[in-house]
Amino acid sequence: MLRQLQLRDFVIVDRADLEFAPGMTALTGETGAGKSIIVDALGLLAGGRASADVVRQGAERAEASASFSDLPPAALGWLADQAIDHDGEVLVRRVVGTDGRSRAYLNGQMVPLQSLREFADLLLEIHGQQEFQHLVKRDAQRRLLDEHGQALDLAAAVADAHGELSKSLAQLEALRAAAGDRDARLDLLRYHLAEMRAEVGSGADIDALLVERQRIAGSGRLGEAARTALAAVEDAEDANAQLLLARAQTALRGASSADPALAQAGQFLAEALIEVSEAAGVLRRFLETLDIDPQRQDEVERRAAALESLARKHRISVAGLPQQRANLEQELDALENSAVSLGKLEARMKVLRDAYDAAAAKLSAARAMAAQVLGTGITQLMQGLGMKGGRFQVQVSSDPEQLSVSGIDTVDFLVSANPGQEPKSLAKVASGGELSRISLAIQVAAAARAGVQCMVFDEVDAGIGGAIAEIVGLQLRALGERGQVLCVTHLPQVASQAHAQYQVSKQTDGKVTRTSLRGLTGSDRIDEIARMLGGIDVTDKARAHAREMLKRGSAYLPRL
Repeated sequence: MLRQLQLRDFVIVDRADLEFAPGMTALTGETGAGKSIIVDALGLLAGGRASADVVRQGAERAEASASFSDLPPAALGWLADQAIDHDGEVLVRRVVGTDGRSRAYLNGQMVPLQSLREFADLLLEIHGQQEFQHLVKRDAQRRLLDEHGQALDLAAAVADAHGELSKSLAQLEALRAAAGDRDARLDLLRYHLAEMRAEVGSGADIDALLVERQRIAGSGRLGEAARTALAAVEDAEDANAQLLLARAQTALRGASSADPALAQAGQFLAEALIEVSEAAGVLRRFLETLDIDPQRQDEVERRAAALESLARKHRISVAGLPQQRANLEQELDALENSAVSLGKLEARMKVLRDAYDAAAAKLSAARAMAAQVLGTGITQLMQGLGMKGGRFQVQVSSDPEQLSVSGIDTVDFLVSANPGQEPKSLAKVASGGELSRISLAIQVAAAARAGVQCMVFDEVDAGIGGAIAEIVGLQLRALGERGQVLCVTHLPQVASQAHAQYQVSKQTDGKVTRTSLRGLTGSDRIDEIARMLGGIDVTDKARAHAREMLKRGSAYLPRL
């Protein structure tokens, strides 16, 4: 149940605080007073699209909040799944800035807009005055039928089965397409892999080969440097490093006995001589290993060239060759075993198709049952809406060969507005007044079975008048008896049936325009009904008529 609605700087409403009770509440006022602003605010709280236009001129932001109590089990379960604390009530709040950006909150906790929509769908149902434009679409008709027949879970099961089936079908088609040129592809893969296996080892092997190639290429320069260094260390006849160090050490050996201060210098020379000797050994060993075997050099160059050629052929780097070899081996293995894979997938396809057919058959049966109930209920409502002899039929055509996410059925709403006429598709009904009344009957019948307790009707009685308008009011009041109905209306016959009534009025000082709302009771409500009955001045006769309408409305309590 919607308990409270608060608006701040919303369109032309600077501030509004409304309290609602169970039953039917009528929102009335002059044309253009802003009655639909309330519906727009509820639509925003239900996750509707926000824009900067809802921010009152001169304000920084617009706010709309609503509190709901007596939450249905589905809503309580949703709150538990989302870990949102509550005490049996929830406050829904939406804030929109002048840049058009909005934020949504549930009990003070910020939530994504999609989450707000999911939760609001469990609490609130809004029917617009152009609802029939939506109802002529077959997708909308099918969903309404599923909701009425409480078959949404069955529809979801069909959608899931269709998803699995479609995925496997795509895999099967890909395998079958590959099988068409399987032999040619196998020959090509085997040829490429023979080349790869002959030349491509691991990544570490390739790295070692390239390092060896680089070393061989630079062997001349490296050998010259090592030979020059070795000559300076020990090969020069009169001035190599070892000879000079030995002479210096000999000269100090005798002098250090005369002056001990020279002993340390002699020790450093002895250590240096040892280091130089070790360096000479390293240089000799390097030169011994630097002697390149011509056959090895040719083999390294051949292998490196072969790797570069393979890399160019496959349009990858040399470093990527091991991974390419693994990819080719995997593809070859898959193709060689494709017959087995194809058989397994075909068997799985049969299982999935059987599961889809079973789920679709259950859904089709549920739709057939719901179609009869919905068609009978709407036909009965049409009789009271001035369409005596009219018929409404929900046609469910099933095609077992159809493979659709929504099942094997095509749903079409057929209507005959007058006796003797064959039912035609709702989309082909020409009269706007008939469409409006049929739409209202559909909405009332659907709402009577819906789990949502709060229903909002925005001028769905447009194009209706006289005794038919009174019947419409009775139908809406009957819905209010089992839940909560908010109705924006221009018709006194409808407003007089409401349990409560709010008047929406607009004031302006020539610079600023504001909309205000106030609850009506007693004489104020009589005056408003009298105003709605017509005439510039509200006369005593109009008031008496209004008083009688209110009395009759409160006395007659229809049941759906």
